[in-house]
Amino acid sequence: MKDKITQQSILLFEKKGFTETSIQDIVDAIGVTKGTFYYYFSSKEELLMDIHLAYINYLLEHQEKILNSEISCKEKLFEIVYMLIRNIKTQRHAAKIFFREMKNLSEERLALIVPKRDQFRINIENLLNEGKEKAEFRADLNAHIVTFGILGAANWSYHWFKPEGKATDREIAEIFVEMILEGIQA
Repeated sequence: MKDKITQQSILLFEKKGFTETSIQDIVDAIGVTKGTFYYYFSSKEELLMDIHLAYINYLLEHQEKILNSEISCKEKLFEIVYMLIRNIKTQRHAAKIFFREMKNLSEERLALIVPKRDQFRINIENLLNEGKEKAEFRADLNAHIVTFGILGAANWSYHWFKPEGKATDREIAEIFVEMILEGIQA
C-alpha cells in the first residue's frame, strides 16, 4: 500500500503540483482513508521526502556501480549520462518531482537530500579529473564547470525527452556524450 500511495502521489504532484495536491486528493485517487495514509506517512512532506530519497539513492547506487567498473573514464561518463537519460525514461514522473518540488522540503529534510545530490555531482567531477590524469580528457578541462554542464543537459531532458519519440534514450545519451567529448577529448 505504501508503494501505491507513493506512485499515485507522484502522478498527482506532477499534474497538480505538491502544494495544490491534498492528502484527501491522494487517498481519494486510490480509494483509501486518511488513516491509511497516516499509517505510512506522518505528513505530505514526509511523503515528498520519501520520493526524493528513493530517487537520489537509486541514482547514487547505480552511479557507484559504474564508477567501480573496469572501463575507461570515457565509457564511465557515457554510462552515467545514459543512466540519467534512461532513468528519465523509466522514472519520468519521479524525476520531475525531484527537480521541481525540492523547494517544498524543510531545511531539515533538505539537509538529508542536498549532500546526496552534491555527492552525485562530485563523483562526476572526480571522474572528469581522473580522465584528465589519464589523458583521456584535455589537461586544461575545467571539470567543475563541465560537470554542471553535463548535469544540466541530462537532468533538464525530463522536460523534452519523449521515450516514444524518434530518438531512444541510448541515442540521446550517445549524442550528449559525443557533444561533451568533442569538447574535452584529449
